[in-house]
Amino acid sequence: MLQFNLNFLYTIINLIVLVFLLKKFLIKPVTNVMEKRKEMIEDGFRKAKEAENDAMDLKKQYTDALSGAREESARIMAQAQKDARAEYDKVMQKASEDAGSLMESAKANIRMEQEQSMNALQSQIAGLAMSAAQKIVEEKSGQVKDNQKIYDEFLEEVGEDVHGSDTEK
Repeated sequence: MLQFNLNFLYTIINLIVLVFLLKKFLIKPVTNVMEKRKEMIEDGFRKAKEAENDAMDLKKQYTDALSGAREESARIMAQAQKDARAEYDKVMQKASEDAGSLMESAKANIRMEQEQSMNALQSQIAGLAMSAAQKIVEEKSGQVKDNQKIYDEFLEEVGEDVHGSDTEK
């Protein structure tokens, strides 16, 4: 049977004291450390989750701002193109008007120069015709009265030609 011996009793008491001592000095501090670590890990997970949520919020804000910026840049580009087209049309219209006025001015100058040239040519022709008539008249007759008559007739004819060609224009 079982014998109870004093050694056995001391061993059991030592074991119980050892268990209490281990529980008090080893298991409790280790458990406390493990609890603190568990809390620290949970706190880390919670902070990571909050950071992820914050990051998602920032990403959404960034996406919204980016889409807003794209819309704004598209609007600005469309406005710039519209303004550029209006400026181009305005410049082209002004250039067309300037070209038209230059053409009219050039035509007027050409007409004026033609008239001056025609007048100068008519004067020269009249002078040459007078000289020719004078020479012919001097050859045919020496009378001054006849010369004056021929001269007057010539001037009347030349005058009618000059006035007739002016009215035709």
